[in-house]
Amino acid sequence: MNTNLQELQKKLGYQFKDIALLKTALTHSSYINENSSSMHNERLEFLGDAILEIHISEELYKRFPKAREGTLTFFRSQIVNEKSLAETARQLNIPDYLLLGIGEENQGGRHRPALIADAVEAILGAIYLDSDFAVSKKIVLALFDKKFPKQDTIIQKKSYKTLLQECTQAHFGYTPKYELLSQEGPEHNKTFTVRYASPQGFSVTAASSSIKKAEHEAARMALEKYRTILAKQNN
Repeated sequence: MNTNLQELQKKLGYQFKDIALLKTALTHSSYINENSSSMHNERLEFLGDAILEIHISEELYKRFPKAREGTLTFFRSQIVNEKSLAETARQLNIPDYLLLGIGEENQGGRHRPALIADAVEAILGAIYLDSDFAVSKKIVLALFDKKFPKQDTIIQKKSYKTLLQECTQAHFGYTPKYELLSQEGPEHNKTFTVRYASPQGFSVTAASSSIKKAEHEAARMALEKYRTILAKQNN
């Protein structure tokens, strides 16, 4: 474990007035069960989650004035998720600074994506408490600037099937599969019906003049449902 928090503060681009806040942000709940410390980072994580979401949401709103709510929600979900936060944690070398209990340490907690992602949110919560809204915004945008999409037309350049696959792989760890339910009508004018059944508990059915088009429409419908699910998770 690295105890030189000055190095971490340089990477963050922020110097704490109350260094105890940063130490708390780096303290996992497993640590306090085995040591004299009485504060862990779960409350700061709760606060940092909200701080991160409002700053990212505001920036997306400003950068893409023509984007609809669904598009903005999708963009935010691509920036604010466990994978993205864990990548940021590794760039900051946060795993090196974490205080963990022996059990969590032995189970590989220092490099567990969910744990180090939570630590990033806790640090952002600590920065907010140590400074103010404007400063925390500056830090968030500096840390996540490269994760913002370059243009809102990016979502229109990819097929719905590609977007759905990117969404499910990033957030749920699987690749979508489509089921052909039926094909009806004469050979020159068939209608194909496909279904996409989600492990998240919903299914959508679409019909078109080709299997590819039907799958495309099913993906569009599923993507809308996933955006709603992800929006709720982020709220």
